[in-house]
Amino acid sequence: MNILFLHQNFPGQFKHLAPALAQSGHRVLALTSRVKTAQTWNGVQIVPYAWSEPEGQKHHPWLTNLNAATHRGTAVYRASHALAERGYRPDMIVAHTGWGEALFVRDVWPDVRLGTFSEFYYQAEGADIGFDPEFALTNAFGEAARMRFRNLSMRTQLESADMALCPTHWQASTHPADLRHKITVVHDGIDTATARPDPAAEFRHEELRLGTGDEVITFVNRNLEPYRGFHVFMRALGELLKRRPQARVVIVGGDGISYGAAPKDGRTWKEVMLAEVRAGIPDDDWARVHFVGKVPYDQFLNLLRVSTVHVYLTYPFVLSWSLMEAMACEAAIVASDTRPVTEVISDGETGLLVNFFDGRAMVERVDALCRDPERRRELGQAARRKILEEYDLAKVCLPKQFEWVEALSAVRRD
Repeated sequence: MNILFLHQNFPGQFKHLAPALAQSGHRVLALTSRVKTAQTWNGVQIVPYAWSEPEGQKHHPWLTNLNAATHRGTAVYRASHALAERGYRPDMIVAHTGWGEALFVRDVWPDVRLGTFSEFYYQAEGADIGFDPEFALTNAFGEAARMRFRNLSMRTQLESADMALCPTHWQASTHPADLRHKITVVHDGIDTATARPDPAAEFRHEELRLGTGDEVITFVNRNLEPYRGFHVFMRALGELLKRRPQARVVIVGGDGISYGAAPKDGRTWKEVMLAEVRAGIPDDDWARVHFVGKVPYDQFLNLLRVSTVHVYLTYPFVLSWSLMEAMACEAAIVASDTRPVTEVISDGETGLLVNFFDGRAMVERVDALCRDPERRRELGQAARRKILEEYDLAKVCLPKQFEWVEALSAVRRD
């Protein structure tokens, strides 16, 4: 089959599925704005499309996301039309709905089978919006209406789709009830042959050298920001360092914004939190805190392997790969009691859960685990078993994804 993937940051969630389809004999092409020149990656032909953020347009503020999605969908429409003029016709399209890329593909190929990766549907309440009172809108007038427009391009694409994928049951449940029947819940998959424990692992960063015999507390965000609990962790850091005088605290993450909003004064969230907490932490304790930025994947896994306790905090939002990779590496985890975390972490079985906002409880549980190596071993081994049984890439998720592709290919579009 000719299979076309659409993802502005390809491969994204398709990093396993797309090359696996290519290796099984399908002709796989991806349209993306991530690269500037055509290239081949793991058997996938990658074709760039031109994209720039719309500027200088006057529109209602509730239309910002829809406006950007329409522009991006139009860019993909042009690129698809150019492919069609050269004789290309996909048998199916698989597209992430988050940025509007599949809005107009049926205008080029009306009968193509369309599958979407429908990752998350925003809610005016009950999920990430308004979850954290500190950063909630002071004037929430029209919040439900604003969310409807924010979701509109995703809804339109899901309506147009024949079938859809979503990585967790809770994320699937956020979608409109009348469209959920299209969604199959299959996680992207964790490569447990790569993400695995290694007692000889060593994490190296500049002059820092840490092994499994060291006491290491880890905290990971793609970017350091409130959505992933950075502010909660930082406010508890002084007490954590006091309780654990031998511990090294390693914080992974960039200074950009993945979700939510940047500080209004132009600073990064790291700068904001350092300004708030640094003066209250003695220099000798602060010397044991290591901000390592973004690290190569092999070193990221080594950090998880040497972690004594791994802390994962998140709003009720999309589930991070990093949590499940930590579980696969047999890390002992303290995580926020938020959905969809509770799909993979059962309190006292595969990790320990705390209220997202309760930094003191987080410190108590980290401290208790640091004192109890047997408990850490039990939790870590149970966490890896959970991933092996339900989220293993090769044995569980990729076969289910292939079944989904086969079902999509069998859809009749007469």
